[in-house]
Amino acid sequence: MAVEAPTKKLLQGNEAIARGLVENGCVVAASYPGTPASEILTSVQEWQRREGVEMHVEWSVNEKVALELAYTASQTGLRAATAMKQVGLNVASDPLMSAAYLGVVGGFIVVSADDPGPHSSQTEQDSRLMAMLAKIPVLDPDSPQQARELTGTAFALSETFSIPVMLRPTTRVCHACQDVALEPVAQLGRSANFRKDPSRWAATPKFRYQLHLELNEKLANIAAYTPTAPRCHNPQTVSRKAVVASGPAAAYVREALGDLGLWDQVSFHQVVQPYPLHSAFIEETLAGYDEILVLEETTGVIEMQFRDRSKVRGKLSGAVPEAGELLPEIVERILADFAGLSAAPSAPAAAPGGRRPTLCPGCPHRASFYAIKKAAPKGIYPSDIGCYTLGINLGAVDTVLCMGASISQAAGFYHSYRITGQQRDIVATVGDSTFFHAGVPPLVDAVTQGARFVLVILDNATTAMTGNQPTPAQGTPAGLPVAIENLVQGCGVRFCKSADPLDLPGFTALMKEAVAFSREEGVAVVIAKSPCLVDRSAPRVQRAQPAVTAEKCIGCRVCTAAFECPALEYDETTKKVTVDRMICSGCNVCLSVCPVGAIEEVKG
Repeated sequence: MAVEAPTKKLLQGNEAIARGLVENGCVVAASYPGTPASEILTSVQEWQRREGVEMHVEWSVNEKVALELAYTASQTGLRAATAMKQVGLNVASDPLMSAAYLGVVGGFIVVSADDPGPHSSQTEQDSRLMAMLAKIPVLDPDSPQQARELTGTAFALSETFSIPVMLRPTTRVCHACQDVALEPVAQLGRSANFRKDPSRWAATPKFRYQLHLELNEKLANIAAYTPTAPRCHNPQTVSRKAVVASGPAAAYVREALGDLGLWDQVSFHQVVQPYPLHSAFIEETLAGYDEILVLEETTGVIEMQFRDRSKVRGKLSGAVPEAGELLPEIVERILADFAGLSAAPSAPAAAPGGRRPTLCPGCPHRASFYAIKKAAPKGIYPSDIGCYTLGINLGAVDTVLCMGASISQAAGFYHSYRITGQQRDIVATVGDSTFFHAGVPPLVDAVTQGARFVLVILDNATTAMTGNQPTPAQGTPAGLPVAIENLVQGCGVRFCKSADPLDLPGFTALMKEAVAFSREEGVAVVIAKSPCLVDRSAPRVQRAQPAVTAEKCIGCRVCTAAFECPALEYDETTKKVTVDRMICSGCNVCLSVCPVGAIEEVKG
C-alpha cells in the first residue's frame, strides 16, 4: 500500500516550532512574549484550536514563571514546553539550573530564540552557553522544517535521558518561511501522575551532589546519542579540509559550497546538537582532517569542544567574526578564503535612508513623554524595555538596562544624589506588561528604602512591542484581572493616580503634582492609561483630524521636532507645517502642543 505523503504548508519558523510541539504531544505550554520568539505561543494556541487538542497554554507574567509552570507539568509525566528570547532565558536561569539536576519525567523543551545582530534585543548572547552552564543538551535548527523536526527529537532526547532539552532557533529561523511537512498530531493519552520523591524533587545539598554526578553521566551518554549525531552532507568527498557548521550558518554553507564549486572538494558536516558535541565526532574529525573550519552563531561553542584546536579555525582563532550575524555573503567569503579561492569583493554598504524609528502617530506614550519633560525639564529619565524606549527621540529616556531596571535605577539615582547632598527630579517610565514582569520587587524596595522619584506606568492595555499579547490587567477567561492600581498600592506607594495622557493639559498638571510629591514625600506613581492604537481589540474613539492654519503657523517646529509626531510634516519651502491625513490618528494632542494655536480642531 502506498504511503500518503504528509501535507505541506507554508509556515513561519515560529509556526513550525509550534506545530512540532503540538504534533509531538505537548499539553502544557507557557511563554512570555519577546522577539524573535513571540509568535510561538500564539501559534500553539492556533494549532490547538485547529486540531481540537486539550492543552493548557498561557502567557505567563515572566519567563521564570513560565519555565517553572511548564517544568512542573513534566514532573507529572506530561510533555511540556516553554518559549522565550535569549534575554528572557536570563530571567528563567534560576529554575533552569536546578531543573537540569532534578531531571524530568515527561519530555520538557526550553525554546530559547537567539537574536544575532542583534535585531531587537539588548544583547547578542548565545543561549548555547547557558545550556553548557546548566549542563543540558541543545539542538540548533537551520530552517523552519528542521525546527519542526527537532521538536520531536528534543522530546525523545528529553525522555530518553530524563533531562530538559533546549531548542535554540535564531531570528533567521524564527522569521523565515518555508513549506513545512505536517505530520499527524500524536495523542499520547497520558494522565498527570506526580510521584513523590523528596530525595529527588526536594533534594538537599547532599543529594544535589549525587544528582550532579548523574547529570554528568547523562551528558556523556548524550554525546553518543545517534539521533542527534552530526550529519555529513557530502560523504563521497575525499578531502583533508572540513567545514563544521550549525544553525542558519549550515544552510548558508550548503548553498555557498555549490556556488563556489567546492561541493566535491571540502567535506561538510552539520551539527544539530552543538552541546554536548558528540565525542566520536570530535575524535574522528581531528584524526581525519588537516584543517577544520567551524561556522556557528554567536560564540565558539562547537569550536571550544575540540580539545586540540591546532587544526581548528573559527571564532576563537579569529578566522570568523566574533560578533554579528554570519550572513550568506560573509559565509561565502570565509569559505573561499578557507579553500584558497579569491572571493568576490564585498558590496558597499547601502546608504542609510528614511525616517528614524519613532512612536506611531497618536501613540499615547508620545504625550506621556512630552508631559514628563514639561513637569521635570531638568530631570533624569531612566526607562525600560518596550516600544516606549523610542522616547529617547523625545529626550525623555536616559537609560535602558533590562526589564524592570528603570525602577531600580531611579532609586539608584536618588540615593546617589542624596548621599552627595544634591537633589534631582527623577522620572522613570515602565510599560504595563514590564511592570508585571519585573517591576514589583524594585518598587517594593524603593518604597522600603525611602527613595523619592516619580514612576510613570505606561498602561496601553497590551504588550504592544511583541504583538499585542494580553497582560494580567486584562485577565483570562479562566481567571480574574489584576488591577495595576491595587498592585501599586499594595507595594506601599501613597501617591497613585491615573489619567489619560491624550488629555495633555490635565496629564501635565498631574505630572507636576507627582513631581512635587516626590521631592518631599517619596515615590509617586502615575498610571498613564490610554489603549494602544495598533491593538485591534481595543475600543476605538473616532476623532476628527486636526488642520494647520497656515497664517498662524510660525514654523517653530515644536510639533515636528520636540513632539515628533510623524503625521506632522514641515515643508522646507513654505516653512509651514501640514498634516499627513493618511497616517494622522486624530488624537488631537498637537492642539495643546502648538505654542501659537496654529493647529486647530476640525469642526463638523
